Amino acid sequence: MDLDRALTISASGMTAQSSRLRVVAENLANQDSTGTAPGADPYRRKTVTFERHVDRATGAESLRPGRVGTAPGEFPAHYEPNHPAADERGYVRTPNVDSLIEVMDMREAQRSYSANLSVLETTRGMLQRAIDSLRA
Repeated sequence: MDLDRALTISASGMTAQSSRLRVVAENLANQDSTGTAPGADPYRRKTVTFERHVDRATGAESLRPGRVGTAPGEFPAHYEPNHPAADERGYVRTPNVDSLIEVMDMREAQRSYSANLSVLETTRGMLQRAIDSLRA
C-alpha cells in the first residue's frame, strides 16, 4: 500500500534528521573544547552522512543515518599564553567548529524534520479517513 510507503519514508527522514541534530548539538557543545596539553588537538567538528536504504517489506526507498565522521581542516589558533593548552609560542589551537554553520545546519535539519512530520501526520489522517469510511 502506498500510504505505508509514505509512512516509512517520512519516519526514516525524521530519524535521519534527529541524528543530524544530535551531531550539531554535540558540535555546538564542544565549540570551546581545546586540547588538554600544550599542542594537543582540540575537538574536531563531526559530520553525519546519510545512506539510501530499501525497505524490503514495503519496497520503499528511504534514508537512514550513515557514518559519523570528522570534518577536515586546520584548527584556528589564538594567542593565549596563559592557557594550559598553549604551545611554546603561546598559541592555543581551537576547534574547527563555526557556530554560524552549525546553526544553519540545525535550522535545515529542523525544517526537514518538520516537513517529514507534516507528511506523516497527513498520511495518518488519510488512513484514519479511509478507516472511518469503511466503518460507515
